[in-house]
Order: sequence, then C-alpha cells, then structure tokens
Amino acid sequence: QVPLVESGGGSVQAGGSLRLSCAASRYHSNKYYMAWFRQAPGKEREGVAAIYAGDGNTGYADSVKGRFTISQDNAKNTLYLQMNMLKPEDTGIYYCARAGTPMRYPLRPDEYYSWGQGTQVTVSS
Repeated sequence: QVPLVESGGGSVQAGGSLRLSCAASRYHSNKYYMAWFRQAPGKEREGVAAIYAGDGNTGYADSVKGRFTISQDNAKNTLYLQMNMLKPEDTGIYYCARAGTPMRYPLRPDEYYSWGQGTQVTVSS
C-alpha cells in the first residue's frame, strides 16, 4: 500500500491560489508529524510547512508565512496545504511526508522517512 499520495497541483498565475491534498494511510498512533516540502529545478528540497498530529501545532518556512496554511483532517487521513497569493518562486514539485516522534527539526527533509510521489506547482508571472 502506497502510504502517501499527493494531488491538487497545477498551473496558476501569480496571486492565485491552489490547494494541495495528501491522502495518507492510517498511522498506528497520533504521535507523528506530517509536512509539505518543495523542490525547484536545480535546488535542494526545502520544508514549507509541518503539523504535529498529536496537538495540531504547525510551523512554516518564513517564505510562506501568512500565505500558506497546513491542516489535517484526521477522519479522512488527509493532509492539506492551502496556498494563497502564490508567487513565481513558489514553483516546484511539492511533496508530503510523514515521520514519527521524536522530531527535532520538523522542516528538515532528512527527518522524514515516508514520502509521496510529488505534485507539480507552476506559478507564472
């Protein structure tokens, strides 16, 4: 069973919005983190937003604060990323990821061991 499957990517103009979804397999407890990462061509994968399932606490990269919102529907085992006021520099492949505890740095990709296949987001100016 594929654990994480992203959807919702696409092409938009700057200033537009997109909502990404990540369907996840059920986890054995609520002590886990989920996060969104992105990777632009020629650049390293970077953390965008993370959420702790246990209490709903969230964290964001400075570049997306105030524009992106991460959320989780536990009943549907689905993670979301609402992206507003998109900019061309938001272009990239967006991945969702999951990891259990303990977690030191929720926005570092090497903290996560389960990954989706990614969904492309393209923002034109």
